[in-house]
Amino acid sequence: MTVMRMSKIYAPTLKEDPSDAELASHRLLLRAGMIRKQASGLYAFLPLGKRVLNKVQRIVTEEMDAIGAQEILMPFVQPADLWHESGRWDDYGPELLRVIDRHQNEFCLGPTHEELITALVRNELKSYKELPCYLYQTQIKFRDEIRPRFGLMRSREFIMKDGYSFHATQESLQQTYDETSDAYGRMCDRMGLEWRAVEADSGQIGGKVTCEFMALADAGEAEIVYCGCGYAADAEAGECVAHPTEYACDAMQKIATPGVHTITELAEFLDIPESSCMKALSGKDADGALVVLFIPGDHELNEIKIQQAVPGFTLLTDDEMVAFGLHKGSMGPVGLPEGARVIADRSLQAVPQWAVGANEDGFHYVGARLGTDFTVDAWEDLCVVAPGDACPACGLPLQGARGIEVSQVFQLGTKYSEAMGATFMAEDGTEQPFIMGCYGVGVTRSLAAIVEQHHDDNGIMWPLSVAPAHLCVIPLTVGDDVVEPAAERLARECAELGFEVVIDDRDERAGVKFADADLIGWPLQVVVGKRGLAEGKVEVKRRRTGEKREVDLSSVGELFAMAHRLMATKGPLAFDGLFD
Repeated sequence: MTVMRMSKIYAPTLKEDPSDAELASHRLLLRAGMIRKQASGLYAFLPLGKRVLNKVQRIVTEEMDAIGAQEILMPFVQPADLWHESGRWDDYGPELLRVIDRHQNEFCLGPTHEELITALVRNELKSYKELPCYLYQTQIKFRDEIRPRFGLMRSREFIMKDGYSFHATQESLQQTYDETSDAYGRMCDRMGLEWRAVEADSGQIGGKVTCEFMALADAGEAEIVYCGCGYAADAEAGECVAHPTEYACDAMQKIATPGVHTITELAEFLDIPESSCMKALSGKDADGALVVLFIPGDHELNEIKIQQAVPGFTLLTDDEMVAFGLHKGSMGPVGLPEGARVIADRSLQAVPQWAVGANEDGFHYVGARLGTDFTVDAWEDLCVVAPGDACPACGLPLQGARGIEVSQVFQLGTKYSEAMGATFMAEDGTEQPFIMGCYGVGVTRSLAAIVEQHHDDNGIMWPLSVAPAHLCVIPLTVGDDVVEPAAERLARECAELGFEVVIDDRDERAGVKFADADLIGWPLQVVVGKRGLAEGKVEVKRRRTGEKREVDLSSVGELFAMAHRLMATKGPLAFDGLFD
C-alpha cells in the first residue's frame, strides 16, 4: 500500500471552533479539515472526509450486495409528470425544490426516488416470474430545509442509499423487509454505532409498516423509548400506555379556580399530581366541525396520531375558541357546545372520575364521572409516549434516550404502483399492482452519527472500519539522518503489513502534530523520536483510550502483525485490545 503524507494532504485544520457549529460532529469535522461549508446546508468533502465517506459507502454497498440487491443509478433531476402521477407534487411541500428548464418543462431535485423507480420498472417487469426484484442506488438527494443546521445532520444536500423492492406477494415483501433490516443492523455494527431499531412513522414516504435505525446520542433530534425486553420506538410513533391517576369524590363538584389556566397551576391548586388532571385541547376537523380532545395532564398531544384519528385536524385559534363558546384553560367534557365531538386518550378509559375544566372561566370540576356526567365519542391513542410509561410489549417502565436516525425501512404496499399504473401478470393470469418496499440509509448522516458517538474534547476517535487511515507515524524531527529515515522505514513496513498509513512529514512542532493527530482521529499513533531511537524504542498510542506504550523497534513488526489480526477479526474497535 502507498504511504500517505500529511505534507501533501489537503487537510486545513482549525484551532478554534467555528462560531456557527453547535454539535460535536459539525465542529470536529470542520476543525479536522474534513468538510467545508459552501452555503447554507451545503458542504464540500475534503480528502480525509471523502476517505471516511467512501468507507461508509463501501460498508453499505457490501451489505446490500450480500442480500442480493442490485446497484443502479437514477437521475438526480426528476420530471414533474411522475410526481403528478403519484400525487406528491402538491403534497410534498416546500422541501421539494422545483425548477423549470428552458423549454418550460417542470422538474424537481430528487429528495427521494419512489416515483422514478416505479416508472423505471413498470415498462420492464411484466410477470410474477421476474419477481422479486430489488434495486438500489447511492447518490445525492436534495431537500430544501427551512432551517438547515447541525452540519451534516440536517443539511439540504446529502448522500443517501435508497433501495426499492418489487414483489408479487406480501410474504415475499416481508422476507426482503426482514433481510434488509438485518443488513441495516450489520451496517451499524460495522460502523461502530450503538443503535436501536425503533417503531416509527412513515411520514411523506407512505406505507403502514416501518422501522427506523437510531444511533443513540445526546445530540439526536429524535426522542426514543426502549425496554430491556427489546421493544423500542420513536416517541412520536410508539404506542403510549400512560398511567393517569384518579382524583375521587363522592360526586362531581364545581370549584372556583381563579387565575388557574394550565395543568401545572391546576395540579398545584388542588395539591394533586398532574397525572390526575385531564388536559383539554380544542380543534376542528377537515369539515370545520368542533373536536375536543382529552389526554392525561402529564403527557403531550401527538400531532401525528391525531391526524390519523381525525384527518385534517387543526387546533383552534383564540378567536375561534371564543366563537365556539369555549374558555381557554377551563375546557372540560361537561357542558360542551352542542355537536362537539369528544375524543379521549385510551388510558383515560380506566379513570372513572376526572378533574377537568368546567367550560366557565375560572372554574373546574373535580369528580366528573365518566358515563354519568359526560360521555366520550371515541377512544384513541393520542399521546407522545414518555419514559416511565408502560412498555406495550411487557408492561415494564420504558427508558428514554435521544437518537439520530441513520436508516429506515418501509413496507409501501401498493401506494405508488396503483397510483402510477405499475402492474405485472400474476400467476392466475390477472393484472396486479406491484407490492413495494423502500429502504434508505443516510450515508452522510451516518458519518455524523459516528463522530457524535466517538469523540472527546481533543477530537474524533474513528472506529477502525471508517477511519481515514489506520495509523499515523509521527517523526518528531524531519530533514535529519536519524529520525526521518527510521520513521519512513517504519511507515513502509506498516503499509506492507496491510495497514493504511499516513506519515506526518510536515516541518511542524511536535505539539502541532500531536494535536492534529488527536483532532483528525487516527486510531493508532506511532511517535518516532531521537531519544527513543537511542534506546531502540518508539511510542505507540491508542487514540480511543489515550494509552501509550513504549515498544522495542525490533518488536514493532510483531505488535502490528497482532494488530492486523485484531483488525481482521474484532471489528471496528479492534485496536482496543492491542495492549491486552
